Amino acid sequence: MTGVRITLVGPAHPYKGGGARHTTELAHRLAEQGHDVAIESWRAQYPSMLYPGQQTIDVPEADPYPRTRHELAWYRPDGWWRLGRSSGREDDLVVVTVFSPVQVVPYLGVLGGVSGRTRTVALCHNVLPHERRPVDITLMRSLLRRTDMVLAHSPEQARLARGLVRGSRTTVRSAALPPHLPRSGGGGTVRTTVDHRLLFFGIVRPYKGVDVLLRALAHGAPPQVRLTIAGEFWGGTARLQALAADLGITERVEFADGYVPAKDLPDLFSRADAVVLPYRSATATQNVWLAHEHGLPVIATRAGTLPDQVRDGVDGLLCAPDDPVDLARAVREFYTPGTARRLRAGVRRVDPQQHWDTYLAALTTT
Repeated sequence: MTGVRITLVGPAHPYKGGGARHTTELAHRLAEQGHDVAIESWRAQYPSMLYPGQQTIDVPEADPYPRTRHELAWYRPDGWWRLGRSSGREDDLVVVTVFSPVQVVPYLGVLGGVSGRTRTVALCHNVLPHERRPVDITLMRSLLRRTDMVLAHSPEQARLARGLVRGSRTTVRSAALPPHLPRSGGGGTVRTTVDHRLLFFGIVRPYKGVDVLLRALAHGAPPQVRLTIAGEFWGGTARLQALAADLGITERVEFADGYVPAKDLPDLFSRADAVVLPYRSATATQNVWLAHEHGLPVIATRAGTLPDQVRDGVDGLLCAPDDPVDLARAVREFYTPGTARRLRAGVRRVDPQQHWDTYLAALTTT
């Protein structure tokens, strides 16, 4: 599919984080291939009570895409339908970027206005939430079956999608999530010191396993190891701070609650020996590549696509998910003499191009 009109429906600046960066980078790369691309973003994406963290930022984390509109609002159904009608008349392809079942009703409004001649794709960052309710399955099934194709970010996610669309005309493809890193100044410089400080970075939610990491720190990790937890804590820090106190490691854990803007990332990463991703479950994440961009190895669980990104014993270490004993074992191994330096030396910055070539082909090939 070359030289066609494409509308991407999804977040863009001033919305923050990987979702907005992905939509923006995708638009730039499709345009570079010769497509006529527009982004239809939101002026109000979610009710604040459904997203307790910071939703927008002032400074863009990537080069903004010039043809971006911010007309959609969760409380304006007429806008959903109007976008679908105009896209159905003018576009060859409409892509809705799916992060949460909260988006299903607006997206059904958009797709309801799209005519049969226009191809539709659900680009699923998550086919189903990590922490799901029964209604989520019903909502996602209704959305995915309304599209011509679902693009998932791992074989496991594609399997989930196929189960939801079974018996419909919808096809399912899988392509790994390509790099869409913020402009943070990461240089991949190999550090020469070992400071016995680990970093967890990102939104803190139960499926991310930060409680498992605290238990590993208390029961088996070397006692001099300290931990920084930096990111937005959904539900606040009280529960994890209480757990740290119960485990007797309060003095070893720094809680840095709040979104970390791209300009602050180099300093944050420079103070750590490694990034730890103790996820119970995972779809796809940019955090391995982000760590490697700043020269840091990664200690991660074998969840989702993490084993595809971390080369065990080369640029990081892998362990079992939801297992504080095995995570503590990995931390001890990391701090055996010479291992931290060896893993740092194995870190390589990611080359985005080959990942994007595969991804764009999966999205646009009919």
